[in-house]
Parts: sequence; C-alpha cells; structure tokens
Amino acid sequence: MQPSNNILSSSGKVGLALGSGSARGWSHIGVIRALEEAGVTVDYIAGTSIGALVGAVYASGRIDLLEDAVQQFSRKVILSLSDPVLPKSGLIDGVKIADLVHKYVLDRPIEELPLPLAIIATDLNTGNEVVLKDGNIVEAIRASISLPGIFKPVRRGDYLLVDGGLVNPVPVRTVREMGADFVIAVDLNCDLVQRKHNRLTPPDNIKDTQIVEQELHPISGNRTTLLGEKLRDINLATTGKIKQWMTRDPQPNIIEVLMTSIKIMESQITSVNLRSDPPDVLIQPKLGHINFMEFHRAETIIAEGYRAAGSQIAFWKDKDKVGL
Repeated sequence: MQPSNNILSSSGKVGLALGSGSARGWSHIGVIRALEEAGVTVDYIAGTSIGALVGAVYASGRIDLLEDAVQQFSRKVILSLSDPVLPKSGLIDGVKIADLVHKYVLDRPIEELPLPLAIIATDLNTGNEVVLKDGNIVEAIRASISLPGIFKPVRRGDYLLVDGGLVNPVPVRTVREMGADFVIAVDLNCDLVQRKHNRLTPPDNIKDTQIVEQELHPISGNRTTLLGEKLRDINLATTGKIKQWMTRDPQPNIIEVLMTSIKIMESQITSVNLRSDPPDVLIQPKLGHINFMEFHRAETIIAEGYRAAGSQIAFWKDKDKVGL
C-alpha cells in the first residue's frame, strides 16, 4: 500500500467521518480547512446528514464555493429554502434544498467523484443503515438530511430513506470499511445535553419575523373555491410553524421538540458507537450554544470547527504521534 503524502503518512490511508448536527455542520468546513493547512490529505470520506452534504461538496472539490456561500446566508435565505407541503409524511418537501445542493456538487454519480464518498441514510421500512456509494449524489444527500417528521422521506428503489443519524451519527465504521487505516472523526453533538445555557428557542429578531410573512405567505390560487380556502388554511398553519423558528417563545414549537429529541438520541448512539469503534482522532467542536436551525451563523460555527481541529493538530505535534 502506498501511503498518502501528508503528515499522517506513517498511518497509511486517511479517512474522514463527518457527523450529523444540522446547522452545527458548517463546522465541518472549519475542520477541513485546518486539516488542509496542516497538510493532511484525506483519502476517503463518509458523512451523515449535514456531514453528508459538506462531505459531498468536499469530495466534489468545491468546498471553497460552499464556504463563501454559507457565510452570506441570512435568516431570510434559510427560510426561503423551506417548501412546506401538506403534512403527510413531512412538513418540508426538500426540493429547494436539493436545488441548492446541486450548485455545489459535481453533476456526476457518487462513484465518479474525485474523492471516494459514502453517504449514510436510514431505511424506514427496516430500520437498517443504508450506505450510499453510487448513484445520484443530490438524491443521496437529500435522503441523509431528511429528519423524520420534518422532511419528506426519499424513496430510492425498495428503500424509504431518512436521516442517517438515526443509526450512525458519526460514520467511523463506514470510512474504515472503505479502506481507511487512520480515521479522523467529527462529533457535533458532544455537549448537547451538558450545556445548561443551550436553549431550544432562537434569539429575538422581530424584523426577520416580518420577512417570513413576506416570503412564505402562500397564494391560494382560486380564492372563490372552498378547496382553495382549505388548502390556504393548511399552508398557513404549516408556514406559521416555520415562522416560529425565528421568534422567541417560552415554549418550544413542534419543530424544535422533534429536532432536539432526535439529536439527543443521536448523541447517545454516538457515545456508544465511539466506545465500541473509536476513531484514531476525535474532533468535538463546542457547539452547545448553537441552535439546530441557526444556519445563518456560519462564520461562528466554521471558526469553532477550525479551532477544535487546530487543537487536535497541535496535540498530534506535541505528542509526536505523526512523526513531526
């Protein structure tokens, strides 16, 4: 085996496992930046949920474009990506998010990307983990980020796919099975429960609430028909829930309850998985103060990922664990 030309050369092939964590996932960009600056060449990458999205962009060689774009995100932009549907299997369809993702990944199947990539999803029919290594990349990402009850599941063949974090929040085992000899893992939910100041409700911003009214107010079409009015009422109720993301309320809304509950579960699964199959290096950004929907705080989140990775890199150097 020919080792990679990087600071981990004595360890063979390097794999990067990017974990789930919603908005906290922008910290993966900071981690990647720190690894690149340290001379680490990643040979394999596996991602779950937001880790799948960032990992796919990285595997496409377009991480610069994504980093520039997300730092320009505002609350208005984030909410414009929500495409509410009649609440049958999910509140949000996900088509607009898929269109956004398409801008930052190469228009080719997963197996043809410059960097080997695996995307983790969960099959609702069986509860089993599904590792996607080929086929449509945007479809795979959309499946992996589909939080149950919030995004519509993605049907792929016989599978009905949702968020991979339900079964494998930090895919250490997956990237090892791809051929990695040395695994770097990023866990985004390590301080989810411990941070007492981690609130379910986002910061006050009345101006952004007004933006939601303007951007997401549905058009009923034929207002003279009873059906049109009924559909309008349903859409108003759905978008009203989305609008609550942007306002402070003493009681968390259903979206926040669902997301926080899922992330607590994923945090517990991660703890068990990391004990049974520990990575060689574990990077854990301190993101307990970041709400799951605060995608507009990219600059802060990326900086924390960069800091956390830099701390680990310094540790490798100090301990002479990688031959420096």
